[in-house]
Amino acid sequence: MEKQIDTTHAFFFKQQINFIDKCEKQGKSPNTLKNYKTDLNCFNNFLNDNGWVPCRKSLTNSLIRHYAHFLDKKYSSDNSRRRRLQTLRNFFDFLLSEGEVPNNPVRSIPTSPKFLDVPRPTSFKNLKIFWNHLLQEIDESKNLQKLISFRNLIITLLIFKGGLKVSDLSCLKRCHIFLGKKPRVMLTPPKRDPFSIPLPNEFDNFLVKYLDLLKIEMANQNIEFEELLFNANPYKILSGGLSSRGLEIIFKEYSENLKIELTPRSLRQACIFNWLKDKNEENIKEWMGVAPSYSLKHYKEHLPKHIYSDLFH
Repeated sequence: MEKQIDTTHAFFFKQQINFIDKCEKQGKSPNTLKNYKTDLNCFNNFLNDNGWVPCRKSLTNSLIRHYAHFLDKKYSSDNSRRRRLQTLRNFFDFLLSEGEVPNNPVRSIPTSPKFLDVPRPTSFKNLKIFWNHLLQEIDESKNLQKLISFRNLIITLLIFKGGLKVSDLSCLKRCHIFLGKKPRVMLTPPKRDPFSIPLPNEFDNFLVKYLDLLKIEMANQNIEFEELLFNANPYKILSGGLSSRGLEIIFKEYSENLKIELTPRSLRQACIFNWLKDKNEENIKEWMGVAPSYSLKHYKEHLPKHIYSDLFH
């Protein structure tokens, strides 16, 4: 019996791998694929904790209702519960298309509405504390430590002034930055045509200094890469590129050290509030990577509460 359970589990997990592979071939973003894996692991853990063996007979409406009840107790966020059920719904649609299940039991669960969270941008006070700290770090450090501080400043500008997500930053290359009188950063999403986002003129000066330091450090360490950012420990550059998780950790550490609330998400929301002051809504939606039908109402409603002065003065 134990051998039969292991075989059944192995087959079920193999189908999940096939599902992820198919989604990747369809051009789903790395962040979407990561979320799918996380959501499916949540379901796998639920099955394991409750002694359910995934097979044709056990994957029923009753099981999915138990899982939905489990999600209701585990997650306070409606959107978190909704996303996990939506991933499972997509996976069972895949199993159905492969002839592995007779129906999709997740479709018996009503789809909960998607709620737009109230924007919680970084306050200008906290942003100024962080910005001044970065400038002080750069002024007081040398060599690799100076380069790392400059890297973190460039990341901050690309999020606060360019609205980039961590998934955008993780794969950004140096050739995607255009300097000059009107600096811009180009994004190349897998399912959209490339587009560029304007950056402040001050970005030009900061980036030139960063690239000069990066060139020197790469030569010293005999390493070469195309990415704009890099992963490093206090002693050497480990590789080009910086994962989404690595970017989140950087801001978490600064937030804890400076005793301020600061995340890439809150910094990006501050950028969107900044854009709303003088940018065209059509352009804002393009830069955010959302559909033209997307409503900015929940941002505009809170705009008077979030005013940002010039960061560079």
